[in-house]
Amino acid sequence: MNATVSTLNIASTPANPVLTRRLPSAAQLKQQLPLGEPLRQRVHAQRHAIRAILEGKDDRLLIVVGPCSLHDPQSALEYASHLAALSREVSEDMLLVMRAYVEKPRTTVGWKGLAYDPHLDGSDDMTHGLTLSRELMIEMLRMGLPVATELLQPIAAGYFDDLLGWAAIGARTTESQIHREMASGLDLPVGFKNGTDGGVAIACDAMRSAAHRHRHFGVDEQGHPAIILTPGNPDTHLVLRGGHSGPNYSQTHVANARAGLEKNGIPARLMVDCSHANSGKDPLRQPDVFNDVLEQHLSGDRSLIGMMLESHLFEGCQPLSDNLRYGVSVTDGCLGWDATEALLRTAAHQLQLQRARNQVIG
Repeated sequence: MNATVSTLNIASTPANPVLTRRLPSAAQLKQQLPLGEPLRQRVHAQRHAIRAILEGKDDRLLIVVGPCSLHDPQSALEYASHLAALSREVSEDMLLVMRAYVEKPRTTVGWKGLAYDPHLDGSDDMTHGLTLSRELMIEMLRMGLPVATELLQPIAAGYFDDLLGWAAIGARTTESQIHREMASGLDLPVGFKNGTDGGVAIACDAMRSAAHRHRHFGVDEQGHPAIILTPGNPDTHLVLRGGHSGPNYSQTHVANARAGLEKNGIPARLMVDCSHANSGKDPLRQPDVFNDVLEQHLSGDRSLIGMMLESHLFEGCQPLSDNLRYGVSVTDGCLGWDATEALLRTAAHQLQLQRARNQVIG
């Protein structure tokens, strides 16, 4: 596959050229790195399992957990191997989904993620980035893990959409018509985060929009401009991540969010992102948020279907440099693996005890 042909276009003046470089189409990359029928069936089963949790047919908690972003293939796969082993142990109580984020939103500038800059040096080798991202996701699927990511660039979504069990639309893009249209065509559950103000009205509008059919401008799998006709996505839900005014995971916040969903005729199913504003951007506060939400769930709030955690092999974060510490995030700070494992094991034990009590009562 040759994706190195460059063409020079003139944006406004000869002194201000815009360079373009062709990428392989989504169809070409999928042909180069095919999913294969066994893994295709596995993804189908994973999506079905997540839908069952959203619909209340499965009382397990949905836990999306992993690095804030993937930047090093070796540490990403080591983390995935730990998570896969833990997933098998807690599978009766939780469905663990690997957070495999390869795009990162930026308020101004900065490293945009593995799909953009896999060499971490500003060279922006996106052809390699897309290839490497797909390779990593496929390897995680082989380990038995469902894969989740945030879909930031609609064109990039076509390179991964067949691999994902779950996807997020971020707080900054929940209001975007383009992302709502994209979500309406995805055959997988999608979580819309509340807006950066902390309110849920924008996310409610997004879910109502994504549930409907759309005709919109887009790019087909061969990379050609196309009219896209989407069927609508019934498998969306709200993700509470806090906002400018602070956290929004308390019992009162959850009750208000649930009321907002019901007022709009949207199924009351909520996930709490334990990082971002809910933790005050302190990764070590994520367990406090997690345990608060778990207690609400154990107390009978079945609208709370799961949580998100930012977690890596080791806690904290680091700036990009020539001397990176292994297994430490280069974007938002993360909880370390040991603390993550202990948190999830304890939660699984609490869920087991509740199930045993319910069986006795029943």
